[in-house]
This record gives sequence, structure tokens and C-alpha cells, in this order.
Amino acid sequence: MRSVTCTAPVNIAVIKYWGKRDETLILPINSSLSVTLGQNELRAKTTVATSKSFKEDKIWLNGKEQSVESPRIQNVLKEIRHRTRKRSTGDVRDETLNMKVHICSENNFPTAAGLASSAAGYACLVYSLAKLFGVKGEISEVARQGSGSACRSVYGGFVLWDMGKDESGKDSLAKQVAPADHWPQLRILILVVSDQKKHTSSTEGMQTSVKTSELLQKRVDVVPQRVEDMVDAIDNKDFQKFAEITMKESNQFHAVCLDTYPPISYMTDTSRQIVRLVHAFNKQCTNTKVAYTFDAGPNACLYLLEEDVARVVSLIKYYFPTSDNNTDLEVRGLSVESSSVEEHINNFDMPQTPDAIKYIIHTQVRPDAVKYVIHTEVPGSSVHTVPMKIRVRIDLQ
Repeated sequence: MRSVTCTAPVNIAVIKYWGKRDETLILPINSSLSVTLGQNELRAKTTVATSKSFKEDKIWLNGKEQSVESPRIQNVLKEIRHRTRKRSTGDVRDETLNMKVHICSENNFPTAAGLASSAAGYACLVYSLAKLFGVKGEISEVARQGSGSACRSVYGGFVLWDMGKDESGKDSLAKQVAPADHWPQLRILILVVSDQKKHTSSTEGMQTSVKTSELLQKRVDVVPQRVEDMVDAIDNKDFQKFAEITMKESNQFHAVCLDTYPPISYMTDTSRQIVRLVHAFNKQCTNTKVAYTFDAGPNACLYLLEEDVARVVSLIKYYFPTSDNNTDLEVRGLSVESSSVEEHINNFDMPQTPDAIKYIIHTQVRPDAVKYVIHTEVPGSSVHTVPMKIRVRIDLQ
């Protein structure tokens, strides 16, 4: 038995991907742009294994067996095996072509809650399979066929997914537009409002929006210029411009969701309170210090500079406290210096909402693309324990 373990990061889009022109190949109706976050705080970890004893392909997610018949999983397996056959040379690795695959994956953050878990998961799966089968070359195209935004998690830093023009999808690829160390002062706060599975999947939501939203059709004309402006903002480390585009993009995306019929509402009252707080704070500062964006879920992603992290975290803790006065709102990830809330903050005319936010994740832009962790060969063990401590029984009879 042979196995490979890899990890992959989460990416959060600042120019949103919403809608496909080809459902099978997962080709988007517009280009998108994202920021790759740190794997220490948010990552997927996947082990893939092959053995002559495996009777069928299987997959476990966070310790629970899932159906492997998902069209997207099948597309990924089919494409990896196809590429392996094309470069077949008759070496020992080619024996894996006829073997079934067992896949074990886990996330260290909430799954299917609007935090791009599928992006990290499919990027990790494709990279692991490519390592296992010895597939070389560009893999973002394969990752895209699992989950569109997964192609962006193949790279670190700031990543553009070019929609492409070819009907085959060969030019619909991800590429890095700037490395993580280009803008080291940029920080990200993830405000986890809910860790529950969202009521409308992104796939279902996109399909309905494409069919029914008139606003989505108009959005297609706006995005190309926004992509150019965002790349320019990143190149020049212009936070004011970066923040404005990010927030307008988020607002328009959720407006499209509401313009969908029946309407889709991913944001909650707490999400809208966060938006209100960000704008109140920026107005108080007389320039833009914080930008929000929401993917297909209620959880907020705040972009800001390192110098403002402590003050913003103190604001969040003040307006979204825990009901236990002896317990502070938990901040996971990078450390945050303590900071008191200024007296004038009370002039924001906003109520405190206890227990509305579960916890905060503090992270930053990272160069962490998908990473190769370990490759093992097990000659005859009846039980294989993968690194994420999921035990998978293997019948070697």
C-alpha cells in the first residue's frame, strides 16, 4: 500500500466567483481574485492511499464516510487517472492505475459554513492524488473541476483565477499576481458567526442565480474592470482602494443572491451588525481602516493592516461580548496585543449583542500553497493510521 499526505490553505475572494457558463467543466462567468490565508489557522489535510486489496474507491471527511459518487470527486479521479495513463512508462507506479483509492480528509475549521472549505479540500485532494500517481504539470485546472475556487488554493499570496475563453477550459487557470511577502502588513480577522452547514449550497445557489438573477447578468459587465483595479491596488499596496472594491464586491454578491428567485440570504442579523460596525469605525477614523467581505455564509472576513488589529479586536469584543462576564471572546491564531476601547466608541449608537460571535481567527496572507507532507509505503499492515488520526481499516486478504 502507498499513501501520500498533503495540506492546502483556505482562500477568501475579494473579487467573487458566482455563476458558471459550463456546469460540467466548472467554467466561471467572470474572473475572480483571492487572498491565500495561513495554514496554521485554516487548512485542509488529506491522505490518499492505494492498495491492491481495496475493493472500491472510498472517502472520509472529518472522520465520517461520505459518498464517493459525487460527480466532482469522480471528475477529479477520472482526470488524474487519465493524465497518469498519458505519461505511463511501465514503471512500478503505473500499477496504481488499476488500484482503488481511499481518501481521508479533515479541516481545522468549520466545514460547509461559508469559509471556503471545498476550495481547500479539493486543492488538497488533487495535489495529493497528483503526488501519489506521479502526475506533473499544471493542476489548478484539475482542482477547478472539483470546486471552482479550489484552483486558487493551489497558490499562495494573491491569486487570480482567469475565467478563460476556450470552450475546453484549458485556459481557465489560476495564477499568482503577487506573493505573500509583497504586502506583509495585511491581516485578516475571521469572525465565526456560525459553524453550521449553510442552508443553500454554493453549487445550488449559483445555478439558481444564473437562471433567475437579472442583476447577475449586469454584474458580468462590471467585474473585468474591478479585477484590473484590484490588481492595481495590490501592486501599489493601496489599502483604501483595496478595501472599497472588496466591500462593494461583497455587497453586490449578496445583492445578486437576494435578486435570485427564490431569494438566497446567506447573511444574518449579526452579519449586518458587523457591516454596520465596520462602516461606523471607518467613518470615525475619517478613512478606511477595515474592509469586510462575506462569502456564501454568515461569517465575516475582515481585511485590515497590522497596526489596527488590536483596536479592531477590542471593538469586536465590546460589541459582541460573551454572556459570561468572566470570559473574553476567544481569539485563535496569531496573537493580538491587548487594547482598551476608547470612550467615544459608545457614540456608535449600536447595541451590544452577547454570544453572537463564536470566536475570532486572526491570520495573515501566506505563501502557503498546497504542500507535500509525507509519502509512505506500508508492506503488510492490516490497519493504516493516517496523520489526522482517522483510522481506516484495510482488508489485505
